[in-house]
Amino acid sequence: MNSSLSRQFPVLAIVVLAALLLALCPCEVQADRPNVLWIYVDDMSDWMGCYGDPIAETPNIDRLASEGVLFQHAYIPAPVCSAARSALITGTMQTTHGLHQHRTMIKKPLPDDLLTVAELFRTAGYLTFNEAKDDYNFKRDRDLMYSPEFQRPTTRQVHSHMLGRDVSWLKQLQGKTFFGQIQLKGGKFGGETGAKYPAESDVEDDQVAVPPQYPDHPVFRNAIARHYQQISETDQQVGAIVSGLKEYDLWDNTVVFFFTDHGSPLPRSKQFLYEDGTKIPLIVRLPESVGTDVKSGSTRSDLVSGIDIPASSLGLAGIDIPQFMEGRDLFADRYQPQQFVISARDRMGNAIDRIRTVRSKRFRYIRNYMVDRPLYQPQYRDGYATFVTMRKMLAAGQLSPLQASYYDADDRPVEELYDLINDPHQTFNLASNPDFESVLNQHRDHLQQWEESTDDKGRYPESRESLRLVFQSSQGKCVSPEYDFLKAESQDK
Repeated sequence: MNSSLSRQFPVLAIVVLAALLLALCPCEVQADRPNVLWIYVDDMSDWMGCYGDPIAETPNIDRLASEGVLFQHAYIPAPVCSAARSALITGTMQTTHGLHQHRTMIKKPLPDDLLTVAELFRTAGYLTFNEAKDDYNFKRDRDLMYSPEFQRPTTRQVHSHMLGRDVSWLKQLQGKTFFGQIQLKGGKFGGETGAKYPAESDVEDDQVAVPPQYPDHPVFRNAIARHYQQISETDQQVGAIVSGLKEYDLWDNTVVFFFTDHGSPLPRSKQFLYEDGTKIPLIVRLPESVGTDVKSGSTRSDLVSGIDIPASSLGLAGIDIPQFMEGRDLFADRYQPQQFVISARDRMGNAIDRIRTVRSKRFRYIRNYMVDRPLYQPQYRDGYATFVTMRKMLAAGQLSPLQASYYDADDRPVEELYDLINDPHQTFNLASNPDFESVLNQHRDHLQQWEESTDDKGRYPESRESLRLVFQSSQGKCVSPEYDFLKAESQDK
């Protein structure tokens, strides 16, 4: 359905119309269009063979890349689950419609003229499903998004396919034209990386390298080794899914998008806007039935945003991309690479912050708007062995100046600029270097223009009603100054 029609009817009317269309034109007769499947992974970095990292065994993901297109520079709009997933299912930046606060306490409906990707596919005659995690920061009836005739896997089947065994529930898709999402645990498989120590892994701790933003300590070596093991587990699950698609005669007409919702759960990765947290693997396998000129096993180095995934999914299915979508069809005939990609961090649980980043081909620019607080504020991951270890080492004076700076508001800069060719781990801030002044200004200006043109909702403070609910859910364990009015109320009682 095109955007002009979607603006004329409220959501309920559109879905009713879609139901009538489906009754006249059921999924089985849409054989001329490909299926589209998202293999959507939690908390996982691109430490894979096809991305040049040989430690984890990833033959199935590598094979998927050899049969499709591998994107070397794909970046998620937010480095945390709910904000990133809200962006991708709407095809818009999470900051455009107020979906940017992780664990939104007051979930509001989407605007009437904004349909989710699932609804757009369903309106076009597709069976739609998401067999597990949604995690959206808005209010929407799941029955509007996903086809009621799809039988979700049982708990046993879900757990089994997570272990690479039972994907028999895919059989129900035979003869259907579908858009679906299969969710994999990734960095949450067997417990999140760093949550406990030691963790079992087939990768030995001495096989891994510890980047300079972390101390070279056994806990960090183990956490990194464990993440490699989680990637290998995910690879086996991907292999099971591909085998199931082939067994049930779905493979030859299915476009597969493989990607993650952000980087690993390591301290400076998940929730933060460095390469570690925003760079994701993105592989798109295109069957011959799609009829593109894309060569199998090709690699693309252009900058890609996560919100390009939904637009590309619709484009490959021959469905009009509505005007409200901010992403681009990566396979469109008139596709033009973009010069910048933006990602955003806002409140994470009870830790209030506002950070924006601009990624260009060579540089990463970061703007910190709340430098009165450290980068590492107290949050739900504080019990992880990695964070516990860093705090102990901080107290003992054993962290490097860089590692210690993440706990010190006095060391937090307003702006950061990193040369990713010469400094891939982003440890040398060039923002005050006069040799890079023009580069800094270019990225700064682009961010300002984007914030104004999109009306970035992170510029506006969260309501007191919402903060009160966050405070209550955290049992008052909130240190951000925005909660001070609630602490005062508690003392007055």
